[in-house]
Amino acid sequence: MPTLSTTRMSSKGQVVIPEDVRKSLHLQSGAQFVVLGENDVVILKTISRPSMSDFNSIIVKARKQARRAGFKKTDIARIISEVRAGK
Repeated sequence: MPTLSTTRMSSKGQVVIPEDVRKSLHLQSGAQFVVLGENDVVILKTISRPSMSDFNSIIVKARKQARRAGFKKTDIARIISEVRAGK
């Protein structure tokens, strides 16, 4: 069952995430969030680093898509150089 608590926003716009919620979600100091606000709803979504297996899976998919699109390693290197140069 989800943990339900209330909190208040300070005059500086700071919001404290209640301890029971932090513990149940294993949130640590320095955790980062994406914040979405619409109408009277504010959603905080934790930003977490993907695991190495997730990252490897993303790389495999990206390489397959690049091959299907006809990209070669030299194309990728050239495009990266162009973007870095601001072209």
